[in-house]
Amino acid sequence: MNETVRVTIDDREVEVEKGTGLVETAAAAGIEIPVFCYEPRLGPAVGACRMCLVEVEGLPKLQAGCTLSAQDGMVVRTAASSARAAEGQKGTLEFILVNHPLDCPVCDKGGECPLQDLTFRFGPGSTRMTFPKLTFDKPIPVSPLIALDRERCILCYRCTRFSSDVAEDGQLIARNRGAYSEIATFGDDPYRAPFSGNVIELCPVGALTSTQYRFRARPWEIQDVPTVCGLCPSGCNIRATTREGAVKRVQSRNHPEVDGGWICDKGRFTFPHLGAEDRVLEPLARGPHGLEPVGWDDALDRAERLLRDAGPGVVTALSGSETTEIAYGLATLLRRGLGAHSAVLPESTSAALDAFRAPLSTIGGAELVVVVGDDAVVDRAPVVDLWLRHARRNGAEIVTIGARGSVATAPGEAADALQELLAPKSALGRRLRASDRAVLVWSGPGGGGGARLAEAAHELGFGEKPGCAAFQLPATPNARAVAEAWASAADDDESETEGIALLVVSGDEAASDPAVRALAERARHVIAITMFNSLAAGWADLVLPATAALEREGTAMNLEGRVQRLRRTVIAPVPDELAWLAKLAARFGVALSPHPEVVFEELSAHIYDGLELAALGEHAPLPPRTPYTAPPPRVAEAPSPHAAVSAGHFVGTLRLLRYRPLFSGPQVERVAELAFQRPGHEIALSPADADRRGIASGDVVTLRSDGTSVELSARVDPLLVEGVARIADEHAPDLHLDVEVVRA
Repeated sequence: MNETVRVTIDDREVEVEKGTGLVETAAAAGIEIPVFCYEPRLGPAVGACRMCLVEVEGLPKLQAGCTLSAQDGMVVRTAASSARAAEGQKGTLEFILVNHPLDCPVCDKGGECPLQDLTFRFGPGSTRMTFPKLTFDKPIPVSPLIALDRERCILCYRCTRFSSDVAEDGQLIARNRGAYSEIATFGDDPYRAPFSGNVIELCPVGALTSTQYRFRARPWEIQDVPTVCGLCPSGCNIRATTREGAVKRVQSRNHPEVDGGWICDKGRFTFPHLGAEDRVLEPLARGPHGLEPVGWDDALDRAERLLRDAGPGVVTALSGSETTEIAYGLATLLRRGLGAHSAVLPESTSAALDAFRAPLSTIGGAELVVVVGDDAVVDRAPVVDLWLRHARRNGAEIVTIGARGSVATAPGEAADALQELLAPKSALGRRLRASDRAVLVWSGPGGGGGARLAEAAHELGFGEKPGCAAFQLPATPNARAVAEAWASAADDDESETEGIALLVVSGDEAASDPAVRALAERARHVIAITMFNSLAAGWADLVLPATAALEREGTAMNLEGRVQRLRRTVIAPVPDELAWLAKLAARFGVALSPHPEVVFEELSAHIYDGLELAALGEHAPLPPRTPYTAPPPRVAEAPSPHAAVSAGHFVGTLRLLRYRPLFSGPQVERVAELAFQRPGHEIALSPADADRRGIASGDVVTLRSDGTSVELSARVDPLLVEGVARIADEHAPDLHLDVEVVRA
């Protein structure tokens, strides 16, 4: 048991764990110590704003309360009981307000501003200052997403500390001195980092504001709806601000075990895709002049005819972004109604990893983390990257195995390298076996990686160590639950079908996948369920409108195996998928409820052991670990397009390593403000490969592969293994083989 101490604050005695911060100690006694710069998620306090001044018995001067920790016998008086502390706080506020503009009525922070609130409660009633206040040009574009009003800034340094100490991007700084100190980026460069938007929430005044939300709403006009981000497998908790039936902003909703209160810019700023110009707002059917709008009754009639004509010859391509209920509804219609069992399922996490299940926050407390795979963690599950940085700051050793790893491997060979390193006689293997706080992470393409990681975790004895864990980072938000929902809807044995009479494409990710489009070319007919017309306009016979995650009620399972509840934040401009799926299922004599809550109750009996929806709450719990079950024997996988290799390696070629950047996909492409975050038309080369070809960063190079060529800008990546060229999927969709790289 940890040692406790007794502290007296404003004549109230409270017992807390030794070393607890004084702000938290006061809160435990029901007393508030006001703060601006203090934010426990940012690490140790810096005492910059002095708003937390308190009187401590035995010390001659007022102290910054946020920098103190509880000591036995400490006697503290806050502004509530100490005239000296009250005078100090009033002086602090007076100093902060010397140059602060009185523009609360037009400030976006007005009504939800700590400075506004604390000034009313603790500040002087009038000002003694009669001189003109300092003014600056405004707003300053920190980036296309963030605007800065410098005259509102109180120099609390929350934003710069986040940049340097949490995200570790080092792009936001404080420059100059005294009254001329200001927040800025280096030169005129925009703040271009995966988590930049968090500084907007951290700012305790209206200095840093969102360009998307600026002047869009006032606090008394809005509603905040708690839900879960549906854009990656982390399952970060968010709240969506709505006004007049539209989403106006997205903010974090701290789940300490999942996201620690942070969200990435993709989750924060992508919501404008709900109003994209090419959004499908009514069914589209192919006619003599291409896709043409049709009514819902006609669309369901056409869908019924296509399904009946195809029978069991239907192949379904699922995105992994559907809610579990939508996936179950689709499976109920196609599997029970038609006996159509063939499906292209998204890459899913391995069920064998349930034996090593733990919160993502376990990574932050680890002493040794091994990341395996060729994909950057930030591209697959960005908040996991923050947990890794947190662990490193706490002294953890981070070992990466892959094409850009500290242990360099050729693309696709990271898992084999892990097995060698885990040998009992290897140094890494010994440390992993001895550690009580070790974590394995699989971050790469290929569904078999999770199973291999589970085998490794079992071999290391992680199942008996609560502080040890193993995680797989899938490519899509709800891949495992979608796969389980599809599997649970079968009433009879599966049967194989020859050919594709009808391809049903579910979701935007599947509709934009080149592999799915290749299937569409082989299918006689295609039904596409998608939000955006341009994704399926060239090859679908029938397009049915889809909803977005922010428009859905339902559940999803994140990469931990945590089932979380999505809540509808706004009413979609199109019917919910379950509504028309239920009508279509009825035509085939299949019972399917249009209500997500009822569907969850049915599927929960199959895959969640009867878990009740009410048990999820706003902060869903993590299920306990299950006994380890060895995954099925591995079978040879088809070569991944992320690391495809030609049969013969010819002189001068490089192996192509393809990846999906974080800021990519149909939703991101439709948000103009995010364009600067997307990767440029570039190819990354190792220093040795660049030197050998006389290429420097910024040079234009030509890639040639199997009769195809493309020109890109070169970037020398010091972390990349020799013999590999790394490129984003979207910039070279037709390059799948070894490539020749030469200066243009």
